Amino acid sequence: MLAKILPTNEGTIDRALRVIVGLGALSVVFVGPQTNWGWLGLIPLATGLIGSCPIYSVFGISTCPMKK
Repeated sequence: MLAKILPTNEGTIDRALRVIVGLGALSVVFVGPQTNWGWLGLIPLATGLIGSCPIYSVFGISTCPMKK
């Protein structure tokens, strides 16, 4: 059921980059300029951990390797 709501549409490299970018942006909240804009890092972090991007679903994009 969850696969219908949140289909996996991110490849391994895409997911890893999202987690890294999300953690980097989130660190701005605690280290450095300590601005609240860093909370936006939760978006790429969550989509990277879940493996599904709603924007990709809307446009029919998938970075997952093709199934044989």
